Amino acid sequence: MKNINQLLVQARAAYDTAEWSLLIQCLQQLILETDSKQLDDVECRENLLELALSALEAGDFQQRWDISKIFTYLGNMAIPALVAILEDDAAEDELRWYAVRILGELKQTEVIPSLVELIQSSDNEELRGMAAVTLGQLGNTAILALTELLAHDDTRLLATQTLCYIRNQETILPLLSVAQDSQVAVRTAAIEALSSFHDERVSPVLLTSLEDKSATVRQEAVRGLGFRPELRDRLDLVSCLQVKLYDTNIDVACAAAVSLSRMGCDAAASHLYEVLVTYDTPLKIQIEAIRGLTWIGSISGLEYLQKALNTLVSQTLWQQIVVVLGRVEHQFLNQKATEILLEMLYQNHPACEIANIKSAIALSLGQLGRDEAIETLISLSADNNNQVRLHAIAALKNLAPEIAHRQN
Repeated sequence: MKNINQLLVQARAAYDTAEWSLLIQCLQQLILETDSKQLDDVECRENLLELALSALEAGDFQQRWDISKIFTYLGNMAIPALVAILEDDAAEDELRWYAVRILGELKQTEVIPSLVELIQSSDNEELRGMAAVTLGQLGNTAILALTELLAHDDTRLLATQTLCYIRNQETILPLLSVAQDSQVAVRTAAIEALSSFHDERVSPVLLTSLEDKSATVRQEAVRGLGFRPELRDRLDLVSCLQVKLYDTNIDVACAAAVSLSRMGCDAAASHLYEVLVTYDTPLKIQIEAIRGLTWIGSISGLEYLQKALNTLVSQTLWQQIVVVLGRVEHQFLNQKATEILLEMLYQNHPACEIANIKSAIALSLGQLGRDEAIETLISLSADNNNQVRLHAIAALKNLAPEIAHRQN
């Protein structure tokens, strides 16, 4: 194993000839293979820092990436030099970006003022973004600085996004302060982040944001309320979300269908059924309503799907219902889902005349895994349509492998 002096000589030689990859390899070897006590010598560490800085300043993107790990090892002694780089307006943006990134790895609060200044003064969005990420990595210690940035129009969005990255209780108050901001992107980011907190200060803001003029803000508010089923009765969330099923923006309406399904009650299921069978409901919302009626986790949800099979005339929706019934996981709903699919076949539902849907019924019965479907699947394995036969046999393999083998 080479000793520290040999490696330093080799590193110096690489520096003199501008062989940055070799220099980086030598520095990495020094850290990995040399007794740590030898590297604690101040002069030695200063030499390492000087060489590492030279590689950082002159290397290409990959070499800078590799040398970053050396600075992490050097720790706090590297901070002044790195801060000097990020504060140097004449330095190339990529070099400053790496200096900021490395400072984030070092996680020292003394760099906060420099990072804040960079966010306020730089025109380079990537550089500002990395500074924001670095502040986010500093966690609670950066919240005060970020809160101050909320006061300025040109830094408010970046500060909000960084506060969202930190995600702890201390960020609630500053995020609440911008939840009604004039900038849509700021409001959207704030509402999305606030939705992750189960704090009594948040729900009134989410309810207010349901009526925001921006669809993206309304969508985030709908999503956030969907994760608060414990507030369902106290805040009448089912009624609030039901209105959003008919929002002018289709993405908001789809989010409302998902959030209603999380309410887990018969009233929510009723609203999902109504929007599903309303004649002018867009297909995308109808599909979300179908999924929601299974996710809601109640017998009434499946009964509404059964009713919809006899109300709707869309082949696309018939198939969607068949597919989601096969994905029911709750044991107490499993039997009901199987019964609905079998009844479609027994009563010659019009959907059963369509090979793709009949095949989907077979696959769903196999996924549900109930023995009462075996006889029907045996019958389907002799169907005139080859696709139906293959899917029935595949389903039988889940339920009765021996029988499936005989059907081949």
